[in-house]
Amino acid sequence: MNDTSQTQHYKPRSPEGRAAADALRGLRQDLFHEAFAYRPLPPMGTEGPLVRRLPGGLRERAGWLPHAVVVAAALFALLLAGTTGTGGLDSLAMGALAAGPILLTLVRPVGAFWLSMAATPVCAVLAGEWYDWPWLPANFFAHLVVLTVVAARTRPRTAAWMWLVTAAYGTALGGARGFGSNTPPLLFVSALALLVVTVRHTRRQAQQEVTAQQTVTAQERSRRTLLEERTTIARELHDVVAHHMSVVAIQAEAAPYRVENPPPELEAAFATIRENAVAALTELRRVLGVVRAADYEVPEAPQPTLADLDGLLANVRDAGLDVGKTVTGAVRELPQGVELSAYRIVQEALSNTLRHAPGARASVEVGYVLGGLGLRIVNDPPPQPSLVKPSPGAGHGITGMRERVGMLDGEMTAGATAEGGYEVTVFLPVARAAEDAS
Repeated sequence: MNDTSQTQHYKPRSPEGRAAADALRGLRQDLFHEAFAYRPLPPMGTEGPLVRRLPGGLRERAGWLPHAVVVAAALFALLLAGTTGTGGLDSLAMGALAAGPILLTLVRPVGAFWLSMAATPVCAVLAGEWYDWPWLPANFFAHLVVLTVVAARTRPRTAAWMWLVTAAYGTALGGARGFGSNTPPLLFVSALALLVVTVRHTRRQAQQEVTAQQTVTAQERSRRTLLEERTTIARELHDVVAHHMSVVAIQAEAAPYRVENPPPELEAAFATIRENAVAALTELRRVLGVVRAADYEVPEAPQPTLADLDGLLANVRDAGLDVGKTVTGAVRELPQGVELSAYRIVQEALSNTLRHAPGARASVEVGYVLGGLGLRIVNDPPPQPSLVKPSPGAGHGITGMRERVGMLDGEMTAGATAEGGYEVTVFLPVARAAEDAS
């Protein structure tokens, strides 16, 4: 019953009430909550275009430029207070009350705002000056600096609260004395300063958001490129694996007929091998259907091997690239997956040469060594670098090559040469048993 009566008497808060409550909560959080907390001003970044042009020593000290500007403003406020007072301890106290809040912005920004507000009428009373009430020239300048520095160190909402509190405070002091106040000029000048700071804040925040979005986009693009390369490799290796599994199935089916009166256990074993091979082929085709793109077409020709390398080089020469080929070691047949990956690596490296070094000369070295296959594709620098256009796909080919090499547990290095060209070096290991089987 009590719950029902409480529900009946409850009235939801109006939108105006909620807005007022949110405003008071924001005021308390920005200007009252931990107002005198220790927040030292960090050094300025030295990555800007202007700072990078400075000599080494000045570049290191440039980070303390904001601190130096604040200290210079405090000294100016101190001198300005000395010209206003009558001399002696009063002038010294007025100078300290004007310069102190400015210096305090370096370590306790919000507390500096409150100190500047409290020091303003004290300085006016000490000076006995009622024409510039309540903001004497030194306090006028000091409070303007404090508002600007604190706004730059916090956020636009805090700057708006400080400006409104200053307006209310100055108006109240002017009304308490019963004559005019110089608060309107301070509000006008400070509004312009805070507007500049707010625009700078907004611009910097927008730049940070754009930079963060670009970073995320670049990471997603890199991840998508990696997935595409892996999918391409999976499609190409499908034919290789399917061929071997088909051979296993055929040999398992034909093996019992090569033996006269084979025992039932042997026939059952070969039948099991054939069934497993056929099941593996079925699953392989199902997996390929998952990774196959909508526009993917099954190749009509078998996957290329190193025996097709001369045809690739002939096509590249027709495209305008002067390329030579060198083969060392005893040429032998390698596992089909190794030969396919080697062919694709050479193809991608030469494509990169055509794209990034048009007119350069390239060489392909194929080395049949003990335990594997070595590849080295190197090109000279482009004859006319100014004609090279930036490519949006830069780096994707290297990603694909690394994926192929990593799949075979190989090693790869890629980088610029001392002459200004580019070199790709690859080693693809081949197990001894696989070589003997070949």
